[in-house]
Amino acid sequence: MKTTYQADEQGYYGEFGGAFIPEMLYPNVVELREKYLSIIQESSFREELQQLLSDYVGRPTPLYFAERLSQQYKTKVYLKREDLCHTGAHKINNTIGQILLAKRLGKTRIIAETGAGQHGVATATVCALMGLECIVYMGEIDIERQAPNVARMKMLGAEVRPAKSGSRTLKDATNEAIRDWINNPVDTYYIIGSVVGPHPYPDMVARFQSIISEEIKKQLFEKEGTENPDYVVACVGGGSNAAGAFYHFLADEKVTLIAVEAAGKGINSGESAATSALGKTGIIHGSKTLLMQSEDGQITEPYSISAGLDYPGVGPLHAHLFKSGRAAFVAVTDDEAMQSGLNLCKTEGIIPAIESAHALAVLEQQQFKEDNIVVINLSGRGDKDLNTYIGYFGY
Repeated sequence: MKTTYQADEQGYYGEFGGAFIPEMLYPNVVELREKYLSIIQESSFREELQQLLSDYVGRPTPLYFAERLSQQYKTKVYLKREDLCHTGAHKINNTIGQILLAKRLGKTRIIAETGAGQHGVATATVCALMGLECIVYMGEIDIERQAPNVARMKMLGAEVRPAKSGSRTLKDATNEAIRDWINNPVDTYYIIGSVVGPHPYPDMVARFQSIISEEIKKQLFEKEGTENPDYVVACVGGGSNAAGAFYHFLADEKVTLIAVEAAGKGINSGESAATSALGKTGIIHGSKTLLMQSEDGQITEPYSISAGLDYPGVGPLHAHLFKSGRAAFVAVTDDEAMQSGLNLCKTEGIIPAIESAHALAVLEQQQFKEDNIVVINLSGRGDKDLNTYIGYFGY
């Protein structure tokens, strides 16, 4: 794979990445950086991870040919069914990997941040599986709009701590988790849920999620006689599902990568989370990346109807993919996403997470050829979003 799309030793993708952290966290991050690659390459680690992904998570997830959707849009549409993973989203791929890593590092207490709640549920799940203490930080607003996931976390034995500052969403939950880590550096491991944060997290999370594109290649070869689709489409907040779906295609420029951001009520409405269109280079949560910010560098509050996409930045890999032109970045409004989500329900009998519905909206925005193979990463199921769907459509 071309090194240009992989993190270098300092954790940079081009000009983005690195580790900008408080001195108190330096020992934790350095320990992780020095040990993670050797640990995850050990045969015993790989065997345990593979066994859990197969028997517990339910991998491989299907690559489903969406026949009626394909007829509707006059192209070949395949859905990578990450919504069928245990816990209902791709997040579990990463938390399983990181909990095994945390155990090998001797950590006994796990913290996490969550927006839509899917990463929180996935973290609480693996902590229950391994018998470790779990504390999940979640914005107060997200706690209200993602009540089913809050209940799941509590049933799994996790403590859910509300973030009451700032916009009371994902950014603030992440701030609280980092504060906790600073105060508990010895026994605590922070499971970050996306390809964000200080090096080595973006690289590590992308590696754990790369199982998605690894499976796509094998499954597509069985179905179409080629490993490579024409397009791979995924939604991007921080960007872990997109990093996983893109990973094994990064070096092959014949595969067009489409990253879909949340335009909210419109890119220029003041209520948006379209980082590539609105962001400038800055530092957030330990890495240098593209970030929505005011003239004087204050972080701009993002907005999306989807709790998992209202992050004011993107992971450094995605910032690099945007800046280098390797991936096309498009923005989808709340209305476009909700209509595309409902369309999938009615054409294929699949209720998608609202995050994933943003990716589906690309079918409306772009014209594909009849013989194109378009793989859309269906990153999560819509159970958690039923209240939002009900509120929007008036059911």
